[in-house]
Amino acid sequence: MTDTNEVLLRTPLHALHVELGAKMVPFAGYDMPVQYPTGILKEHLHTREKAGLFDVSHMGQAFLSGDDPGRALERVTPADLAGLKEGMQRYGLLLNDRGGIKDDFMTSRLIGEPALYLVVNASMKESDFAYISERLKGLAVLAPQPDRALLALQGPAAEAVLARHASAVASLNFMKVVRADIAGIPAIVSRTGYTGEDGFEI
Repeated sequence: MTDTNEVLLRTPLHALHVELGAKMVPFAGYDMPVQYPTGILKEHLHTREKAGLFDVSHMGQAFLSGDDPGRALERVTPADLAGLKEGMQRYGLLLNDRGGIKDDFMTSRLIGEPALYLVVNASMKESDFAYISERLKGLAVLAPQPDRALLALQGPAAEAVLARHASAVASLNFMKVVRADIAGIPAIVSRTGYTGEDGFEI
């Protein structure tokens, strides 16, 4: 149940969603679009047959820096992050002190950059970031990025759509990540997704 007095946060694209007529609902503490005037079914089919663009800016983004941030992060996940190659991304589970699953997250090692880039789930981000910071104290420093937008372009036509604005993405295979300019705006682009179709997170 949602507290009707709760002050909802807004993503950087909130005004655009409202302008385009989106139905806004509370989700993970944010005022988020659940559908546009065309309706959920048409949006679903369009994503399955062509491509759909989703605002997932409510998710938690952070950079983790230190002498060996990958090895440090292995204190809270069984994922091999010390061995994560540049330009690659890895899915992992964030474990609690008893080895149970606290959350899942993605880690990227950008080419030529010492820090790792993390993305965690929206509903757990504050808890996850506090937990990681406390467990890695003295080994690595976590820098959350609350003002960064995050978009998911999903569907079989996702590559063709994105390649019109950033030709470098055509060379990305699944779970690869690069920095690229999209329509002149610097972004981190990974070939991942959660819809069962091809896709990118930007």
